[in-house]
Amino acid sequence: MSNLLDIYQRLLAHYGNRNWWPADTPFEVIIGAILTQNTNWNNVEKAIVNLRRVNALTNDAILKLDQEALEQLIRPSGFFRQKAERLQLFCRYLQKHHQGNLDHLFDQELNRVRDELLRLKGIGPETADSILLYAGQHLSFVVDAYTYRLFGRLGILSGKEKYGFVRDFFMSQLPDDIQLYNEYHALIVIHCKDFCRKKPLCQNCPCADICPEKQPN
Repeated sequence: MSNLLDIYQRLLAHYGNRNWWPADTPFEVIIGAILTQNTNWNNVEKAIVNLRRVNALTNDAILKLDQEALEQLIRPSGFFRQKAERLQLFCRYLQKHHQGNLDHLFDQELNRVRDELLRLKGIGPETADSILLYAGQHLSFVVDAYTYRLFGRLGILSGKEKYGFVRDFFMSQLPDDIQLYNEYHALIVIHCKDFCRKKPLCQNCPCADICPEKQPN
């Protein structure tokens, strides 16, 4: 069985650096992480363009919007009422507990920040770890459905493991390298969109020779 670092090197050699997350500021990363729940990134980009058009990509600006106005701006991301509520809940929390300052939030120990995020309505483990890694530059591996799919097919996961187990497994097997965590998650996503789809395209897949579930051409 190939180890996690070997698989990372295969993906990196095939795709190159992904330079994910596409955002101008850490706060924009957080907005994207909340909006991308249950939708694709193209829809999130449309919502972020709307927010940028009205200069609403800061904590203060989000709080100054009434919820209905925010809902209309982020409507392309889907579940816009729910997501508008979650965005404003996060912003109110940041304002109340950290003076609206992300550095104040992130300048804490990893587990403390993570616990804070997970206590907020609508922020689950995947969203919290995306915020920690991409916005806060904390060493926290992001696990998503693509992770289960790819590593299940490679025989490394069964698919029944809890999120925390998978996150801990990756973090115990990989070097403590924020850039590697960043690239690895992005590489898993692009690989599962290009090759390791629900109906896999195994021809020319960079992991085909080590995959027990490789399909015939």
